[in-house]
Amino acid sequence: MTIKIITPEYVVFEGQVDSILLPGKQGEFQIFKNHAAIVSALVNGQVKIYTDSVPEKYSKYFTKENEAKSAYSFAIRSGVLEFNNDKGIILAE
Repeated sequence: MTIKIITPEYVVFEGQVDSILLPGKQGEFQIFKNHAAIVSALVNGQVKIYTDSVPEKYSKYFTKENEAKSAYSFAIRSGVLEFNNDKGIILAE
């Protein structure tokens, strides 16, 4: 599935991921390939993408997580997620 993470200043990430863990208003939730369409508000926390690697041009925005060999996190204050047809966009602050 394809994910794009955008802030007002720059594109944080654009590429293929295995899954993504997001901080929602009701708690964390994870999206995998073939997930149902969803629009959700995001709150202060960590967006974690699970992928083999982050392209070098985006790596400065992410922290490699110790929990899994393929987890990378990015801190947000708030945002919105739209996911449909294995494509997601996150507008984050």
